[in-house]
Amino acid sequence: MARRRRGPNNALDAWPGYVDALSTLLMVVTFVLLVFVVGQQFLSVSLMRREHTLDDLQKQLAELSHMLSMTEDKNKSLNATVASLANDKQKNEDQLKALAGQMALLNGQLQSKDQALASADSASQQQNSKISDLQAQIEELTRQLQAISNALDIEKKNETAKDVQIQDLGNKLNIALADKVNQLKRYRSEFFGRLRDILKNQKGVNVVGDRFVFQSEILFPQGSADLTAEGKKEITTLAKTFKQVSSTIPTDIPWILRIDGHADKQPIHSAFPSNWELSSERAITVVKLLISEGVDPRHLAATGFADYQPLDAANTPAAYARNRRIEFRLTDR
Repeated sequence: MARRRRGPNNALDAWPGYVDALSTLLMVVTFVLLVFVVGQQFLSVSLMRREHTLDDLQKQLAELSHMLSMTEDKNKSLNATVASLANDKQKNEDQLKALAGQMALLNGQLQSKDQALASADSASQQQNSKISDLQAQIEELTRQLQAISNALDIEKKNETAKDVQIQDLGNKLNIALADKVNQLKRYRSEFFGRLRDILKNQKGVNVVGDRFVFQSEILFPQGSADLTAEGKKEITTLAKTFKQVSSTIPTDIPWILRIDGHADKQPIHSAFPSNWELSSERAITVVKLLISEGVDPRHLAATGFADYQPLDAANTPAAYARNRRIEFRLTDR
């Protein structure tokens, strides 16, 4: 313990003693708090372990409960099975008794039948002769069936030969059709090649696949099925070229020049009720002009597709203009 110091006036100074006492008290309190915290930590760890142990015990208890429930269900099922077997046993005993009675009755009937058979020996001899006659008839029918079977085998062989001939004819027909199609492709290429040379500098005219396409603005005013002067000139040029090519196509090739009318999907504001009528009427107008220029009408067809076969699905003026078109396609019938 610190000694009390005397001041300049020889008075006692108690402050160092208070400081020592407070320091000691603070150390004690700190130690107690430390002990409390450590004890709290140990207690928390112990509680967590007990909680884990309790959870494990609860899981085991749940498993045991489930096993007990399954055991009870099995016991109930076994009891029901035992009861069913007992009932079946009783039923089987009753059935055995009934069968015993039936067997006694059948034995009596058998004895009576034996007596009847003894008296039927003479009748059996007559039946044996009838059986012999029936066997002879069966043998005759068997020979007839064998002859019919042989005839059927011969007919099947003939049918097989006919099938081979039909298949061979089908292959030849397919080859002939393919040859006709190839010839038609050659004439289509010649026709489109000549048109391409003639109209190569014409704006709005191009080849798309196996079709020769005119934009509608080249041939028709918007919303109208009447050819413009320029449109009549273009179709007349096409008719002349087409007549030159068609004159070289053999007569045994079934071909047509199909004229397809197409419109855009904008609502129509003209004398036509819908784009169906407009597209069809434009195709018919072109067909009529081709006929007037000397093209054989038996090789022409006009179809209208309205706005349901667009080349461009966008909703722009350029897309609408591209979809408004007349297509020429040289194809087989």
